[in-house]
Order: sequence, then structure tokens, then C-alpha cells
Amino acid sequence: MNIVEPIKSIEDIQNIKRILSKKPRNALLFSFGINSGLRIADILSLDVKDVKGKDYIELREKKTNKYKKFPINENLKVEIEEFVKDKPDERPLFYTQKGYRLDRAQAYRIINKAARMVGIKGRIGTHTLRKTFGYHFYQQYDDIVMLQKIFNHSTPSIILHYIGIEQEDIDEVYRNFYL
Repeated sequence: MNIVEPIKSIEDIQNIKRILSKKPRNALLFSFGINSGLRIADILSLDVKDVKGKDYIELREKKTNKYKKFPINENLKVEIEEFVKDKPDERPLFYTQKGYRLDRAQAYRIINKAARMVGIKGRIGTHTLRKTFGYHFYQQYDDIVMLQKIFNHSTPSIILHYIGIEQEDIDEVYRNFYL
């Protein structure tokens, strides 16, 4: 398995959203991933009924088989409701032109192509969405313990490595810290 990186630049995120906005499904896939922190397998397993008119997302994680429940951010809820308003409840949330459930390889191509179009040269994949959520959550809240709980990881050091907090970031903190 290749190790992918988070998208650290807010400008790159906005540019990807702009590119993907031409296809509402792709735009929602990206936005859903970077704003939920779910693994791609869990995102792709959702049906319209799992999100339509809901305040919370409830699921059993594919990888860990653990129950997960979390509120849907109001901005994401607007995006979801706009996308699902005319869709039947039993339909997969993310589906192909033929009506089949979108698969991981298709999701990879969507995300990777958009990232390349905005000039991102790093390793990008479906897991980039989860890592992007983690990186920006940490930047905004500086709460590694909460992120550890959200991701169900065992130690803070694993989280820091996972979301791409690298030696450069640690060096910067040291340069700017003085009592």
C-alpha cells in the first residue's frame, strides 16, 4: 500500500472543490471525505437514506467493525441535501452513470485527477481525504487526543505521523517557542 499525504494548502482544497464542482457527485465525495474523516470504504458504503434529512451519520466501520456516530456539519449538510433531494433512499449515495455503487478505484481517479489539475505533485489517493481532515482538524483545534479518538488510533505519535506533522513543523514550533 502506498502512503499518501494530506492536502495541507487551503488554496489547493478550494481549487479542487472548484474543479470538482462541475460534477456534483465528485464535489460531494471530496467534501464529504475532508469534512468527515471517514475511510473511503465507509463513505462509499453509504446510501442516500443514511444521510438524507439526518443530523447524524451512523455506521459500522468496515475496517474495525466499530459503531460510529457523529453529527453532520451544517455546511456539509447543505451540500448533502442539495445532492440527495431528488434521489431515492435506497440508492447508493455515490453511484456511477449506470447506477452502480462507485468503487474505490473510481474514487481514486476522481481525487487524483483533480489534485494533479491544481498542481499537487505529492502522493494523493483516497486516504488523502481522511488525512486532510486530520491535518486541518489538528491545525484548527490542536487537540491530538480528540483526533486520536475520532480516528480510533492507539497513540498520539501515530496520529502525528499519520497526518503529516513532520520534522519541519516540529522545528518551526521550537524556533517560535521561548519563555
